[in-house]
Amino acid sequence: MGKGNGIGWLMALGMLAAAWSGYAGESPVRAALQPYVTSNWLAGAVTVVVGREGVISRDEVGYADVAEKKAMREDALFWIASMTKPFTAVAFMMLVDEGKAALDDPVGNYIPQMKNVWVVDKKGNDALSLKRPVRPITMRHLLSHTSGLPFVTPVLNDDLASLPLDQQALSFTMNPLEFQPGEGYRYSNEGMDTVGRVVEIVSGMPYEKFLQTRIFGPLGMRDTTFFPTSRQLRRLAKCYGPGKEKAGFVETGLPFMKPPFDRPGRHPEPGGGLFSTGADLARFCQMLLNKGRCGDRRLLSEAALAELTKIQTGQPNQKYGLGFAVDLDGHGAFGHGGAAGTNMTVYPERGLALIWLVQMRGGYPGKGGEAQGAFSAAGFQMEEKK
Repeated sequence: MGKGNGIGWLMALGMLAAAWSGYAGESPVRAALQPYVTSNWLAGAVTVVVGREGVISRDEVGYADVAEKKAMREDALFWIASMTKPFTAVAFMMLVDEGKAALDDPVGNYIPQMKNVWVVDKKGNDALSLKRPVRPITMRHLLSHTSGLPFVTPVLNDDLASLPLDQQALSFTMNPLEFQPGEGYRYSNEGMDTVGRVVEIVSGMPYEKFLQTRIFGPLGMRDTTFFPTSRQLRRLAKCYGPGKEKAGFVETGLPFMKPPFDRPGRHPEPGGGLFSTGADLARFCQMLLNKGRCGDRRLLSEAALAELTKIQTGQPNQKYGLGFAVDLDGHGAFGHGGAAGTNMTVYPERGLALIWLVQMRGGYPGKGGEAQGAFSAAGFQMEEKK
């Protein structure tokens, strides 16, 4: 995307958002969500409805800081956690598009230590037996959570950003696989972190720089980062859990993350380390709705997107593609959620994407768990009346 095209595209986003902000005199999304805020069931949220041509609606309700009554802003920053996984998968598929890597490559081709892993054979209360894998772990296994790697290593359990990727990948070889590669499903940050390390090896640049150069920069995602600045962190929405007997809110920390988030010595985490905003995620979703295109520039091939968004697990009832949860509505919808309640879902048949940004742990008070559904219903209604 040239500079002129990029500016024109961003202006179009703004014009569409402005036009729809006056929809029926009041945003139907805000009208649907405000009762949840008033009832003290929802602390605050930023929502975006995105079409192929740009933003249809962007709304904010409630508070980024409940105690201080600090209103939620449309540019509020959120830790998007596992919504990072789609970015890692897209990054790898860009390398596949360029012929530099392949989905069925053994990961041991890139990280030789991965050739020497073991698999749990039998496990009891006082004994454990191991055996060698019957097949190598492939990149497809890593991206679809079918490698057998555990969810997360204890080394990173309290702070996902505590080790560089090369050390992370080596640490994953120290514990056995939970099952034979390709013969089970285990949602795994370790697998996605290993993909991030392979992106580094194949591209010859740090993983976070590859994302910035190939995805964030071209899409104009200015607030999406593993390393938020102190200025950005002033816009970070606080995280809450339900209070005693599921009433009200209790401020809580972000899981797997050790503050302060602007301290030196933090590292990127491909399975769940990104911070972002509604506006930035809208640009990513718009690219997906346009089958890998951003304006007149193609970031990802249609063939790559098809691989990312079809079921890859081979396991009944495990609808996961490559870095994306897929077939979410029975009609090809795909997306991903995050550990603190964030979510983005792309509906190709509708030409629509819905982005839901909150910071909640352990559920919602009262009927707050219904708020995201209320947003989705309002978003679909807007698209139908467009």
